[in-house]
Order: sequence, then C-alpha cells, then structure tokens
Amino acid sequence: MQDNCLEIEDITEDTFADYLDTKGIPDPDIVVRTSERRISNYLLWQMAYSEIFFIDKYWPDFTEEDFDKVIEEFSNRVRRYGR
Repeated sequence: MQDNCLEIEDITEDTFADYLDTKGIPDPDIVVRTSERRISNYLLWQMAYSEIFFIDKYWPDFTEEDFDKVIEEFSNRVRRYGR
C-alpha cells in the first residue's frame, strides 16, 4: 500500500468487509422483509448467506407468532452457504 491506496492484488473479501459500516458486526443469519418482495439493496454484502423471509404484512402488524414461525422455518432449513 502506497500513499494510503490499496493495490488490486491486496483486496480480499476481508479487506472489502473492513470498509463497511458493519465492520465487526456478524453477518445476519436471518433477514425478515415485511410487505414487499424485494431487498432494496439493503446489506447486500452482509446478507449473501442469510436466509431471507418475506412476510405479507406491514411491520407494525408483525407479531410474536410471526417471529416464532420464522424461527421455526429457519430451524428446518439446511444451510449450504453458497455450496
């Protein structure tokens, strides 16, 4: 690194992650999206291996029972992490 610039060969996934606002925070295992079926570019890098749940209700209507259903379904999924 010269003059505070990175060389292309020095850029790794870890280097990239170090420049994100979420540095030091674990990537989410679960992402719940209410009322829409899109992710809106939200945490794209961080949620690459997250399980995404789309709920057909608005956030204020999301209940503890809905949360329990998400957790139950998540526990039954086989996570392959891109493999």
